[in-house]
Amino acid sequence: MRTDAKVVHLKASAEQKPTSPAGRLPVALISVRDKAAQQLRLALQTLFDNADDSLFEIADRATSNAEQNAFFEAMRDLRMKRRGIERSFLQQVFESFSKLNQYEIGKPAPQEASFESLALVQNDELEESVAIDTMVAKVMSRASQPLSHLTTRINVLVSKKLDDKNNPLGPQQLCEYFLEACRSLGVEIKVKLIILKLFERYVLTDLEQLYAESNQILVAASVLPELQSAQPRRSSGRPAASGSSPSRSGAGFSEAPAYVDSGVQEAFGSLQALLSELRGSALPARNLPSDAIPISSNDLMRLLSHLQSRAPQQVDEFDLQDQLEQLLHRVSAKSGKSRVVGEVDEDVINLVSMLFEFILDDRTLPDSLKALIGRLQIPVLKVAVLDKTFFSRGSHPARRLLNEIASASMGWADQDEVQRDSLYQKIEQIVARLLNDFVDDPAIFSELLADFLAFTGDERRRSELLEQRTRDAEEGRAKAEMARQEVEHALNQRLLGKTLPEVVVRLLQEAWSKVLLLTCLKHGTQSEQWQAALATMDDLIWSVAPHEDLESRARLLELVPSLLKNLRDGLVSAAFDPFSTSDFFTRLEALHVQTLQQLNKPAKTAPASEPLDLGSSAADQKLELPPREDPVNEPASSAMVEVNEEIVLLAPGETREHEPEINLDDNDEALMQVDNLRVGSWVEFQEDEEHKLRCKLAAVIKPTGKYIFVNRTGMKVLEKTRMGLAIEFRRGAIRLLNDALLFDRALESVIGNLRSLKNNNGR
Repeated sequence: MRTDAKVVHLKASAEQKPTSPAGRLPVALISVRDKAAQQLRLALQTLFDNADDSLFEIADRATSNAEQNAFFEAMRDLRMKRRGIERSFLQQVFESFSKLNQYEIGKPAPQEASFESLALVQNDELEESVAIDTMVAKVMSRASQPLSHLTTRINVLVSKKLDDKNNPLGPQQLCEYFLEACRSLGVEIKVKLIILKLFERYVLTDLEQLYAESNQILVAASVLPELQSAQPRRSSGRPAASGSSPSRSGAGFSEAPAYVDSGVQEAFGSLQALLSELRGSALPARNLPSDAIPISSNDLMRLLSHLQSRAPQQVDEFDLQDQLEQLLHRVSAKSGKSRVVGEVDEDVINLVSMLFEFILDDRTLPDSLKALIGRLQIPVLKVAVLDKTFFSRGSHPARRLLNEIASASMGWADQDEVQRDSLYQKIEQIVARLLNDFVDDPAIFSELLADFLAFTGDERRRSELLEQRTRDAEEGRAKAEMARQEVEHALNQRLLGKTLPEVVVRLLQEAWSKVLLLTCLKHGTQSEQWQAALATMDDLIWSVAPHEDLESRARLLELVPSLLKNLRDGLVSAAFDPFSTSDFFTRLEALHVQTLQQLNKPAKTAPASEPLDLGSSAADQKLELPPREDPVNEPASSAMVEVNEEIVLLAPGETREHEPEINLDDNDEALMQVDNLRVGSWVEFQEDEEHKLRCKLAAVIKPTGKYIFVNRTGMKVLEKTRMGLAIEFRRGAIRLLNDALLFDRALESVIGNLRSLKNNNGR
């Protein structure tokens, strides 16, 4: 039969998936994607680094407490979710590129919006949409040509045709990625619009440069080199965030990035304003001599370095401000002129002192580590004097170092000198290094931060591995426990209240229970294997029960061969002791012979077997199969046992603890505290008056309802039920540890206290 080569087989085409890949992205397009992702990632980091400043400034101008609190909540929410937003945004960028070379078959056409549907759009969504349109229009007004050229070049390389609107790097798409990534933010529309404004400022501003660089990559790959675009204009505020920019986390911040503008300083300016308003009322006034001459920041740094070299081991009795005043008195006496700290530097000193007061009072930090961190007050103060962005920039190396030390020590418990672990020693080394080596070059903080992150990264990987093993072991235990309960139920359902030959009861409890357990774990209770194992157990029980009719005799004769085979196969699969197995079959054979003999005798002459309860000789024996002796002539082979207690299956040495049954209402506060616990939460248990246990919730095992807690190394240290935890919460024996960033909590507390003082003074 002749086949036309031009025929298209419809069946093959129809089987093609709606989004079947037509091939990998071209190398040049991958380069564009990676370059763009790098620049967008840096731009997003810049956005979040500056978000606190902007929101703080706006909160400072708020007209009501509710409005102010909304901005503070937004600051906190952004801080907690920034990594997730960054990750989601970049993931969408990568996914959009991956779809460029995919066919989309059968995609429904977009429906035209009707007036009725538009009327349903909420006001918030309308404001959001208007803001997006405005942002996109601004980008298009200055970057339409390079974007159009980029779109044209991409169309040459991919199967899916694009326009500027659905270009993965177009402003419309980038805004949609960002909106989608921010869906988890629970902020009001007013705050969301501010965040969108920040996105425009720190991300969209540099798109013209991004398009230019992307076009250059494609031109270098000989993709439409004849298209000529105008040179991009660099924004005056800051240079484009590109891959060639030095990493903020690795470089010393003495080289301030060019994008830091006046807005970065506004957070410190707002704090200064608060301090000046409170000076003389809630805070002590500056009583300066008329001839007082303020010292320079450089002179202050030298005085602080002098104090730093003589800093005591214990900070309890160390008053930095008092020590500094004494030094100034001596300097004034030598020079004959009254020397004082300048107002700006004094504000920095006051703020840092307040921050460390919070840190040293913080209940989350162990006392021994408080003593170490407290010794860092002078180095941190020197950093703040050198760089006021310390108060506003979350990525500041000094701030990050404090936060990372506090986070790493969350699960650290106070120990003896002899038992100091590697974490304590590492923090001790960092403190010693800063006190000995830090003069006026803040780059040392970046160096120590990188070193500490490498150290904690190794520790975290080890603890996560052990923690995962702990979770797996507990889940395995839970499955085994549930299976054991199923087996116990099956045994008790068939044996409880019945009188059966002792050897059969012992076999089912000690041997066949293992067969059932393995079957349940491997196949589940809905499987054919489980039903077959239960049927074998039922057949065994029936086969040793007394029968008086010939029909039962015939059934027994037919049943015994298959029963013995099933029993033997099951015991072999459970690796039961072969000697005990052989002994059991000998006894079972004797029982079956006895049953058949009784069926052959007249009913009136049949010997009556007297049942024995477990209180006689059978109860005095340990429930295990007898040793391999000659059991044929033993009368115990036909001894009867009444099963009058529930069968409980326990491993050797295992005990089953029953917690006291305490029922609390579903709306009980303690139960709500338990339900609010999330995996990863750190808690502190008050074991007794002297001992506390810090541990992390590693898993909630749903089948058993067990809450599993591990220590800092990932080892299991505690297990509680939901109700047991609730009881501990009710009696105040559990305290949830605050795992928010230490410095950020301290700064929020200081700002809150200052505002509270301001409000009180205003009344």
